[in-house]
Amino acid sequence: MLKVGITGGIGSGKTVVCRLFALLGIPIYDSDFRAKWVMQHDEWLRQALIKTFGEKTYAASGQLDRPYLANLVFNQPEKLAQLNGLVHPRVKADFTNWLAAQEQVPYILKEAALMFESQAYKQVDKVITVSAPLPTRIARVLQRDTHRSPADVQAIIDKQLPEAERQQRADYIIYNDDQQLVIPQVLALHEQLIALSATYE
Repeated sequence: MLKVGITGGIGSGKTVVCRLFALLGIPIYDSDFRAKWVMQHDEWLRQALIKTFGEKTYAASGQLDRPYLANLVFNQPEKLAQLNGLVHPRVKADFTNWLAAQEQVPYILKEAALMFESQAYKQVDKVITVSAPLPTRIARVLQRDTHRSPADVQAIIDKQLPEAERQQRADYIIYNDDQQLVIPQVLALHEQLIALSATYE
């Protein structure tokens, strides 16, 4: 089975593109969603996070306190590396288990915002990046996340791989720039991937 990663900077619209692939019957592994699930339900990881970041990592209700953890690691590279070092291997194992359950499809998509930064690209055969101009991305995020300021969005962008490098490292680019139609790009790439998948059986 062909394994395809899909990534893109914040505000690029990769989630919308993934929905289009899902409509074509392609299973999507959402790394960000599954990471949250694993952090909530993997008991080993729960205990490791509490040991590393303190009892406040989880609220009294047992729910992960994501704002607490985000504030703790956002401007602390060492703490962020610790967090990633704990979470990423567990998500990698979760993806492997998910992959084993997929049948009768030519290819799957693994969606990850930090595809290259987290080394997730090593688990896939090809990578798609969704691209949009920086001002467009910032405007989209501000419209979607009304609690964020332009400075907040820029800070997130600064921690992600530069757009030019992401494009250089990807195998395919889908332009979601409000100038080019996205659906024809997705349909064309879908056909390419189906053809390519025949060599991965």
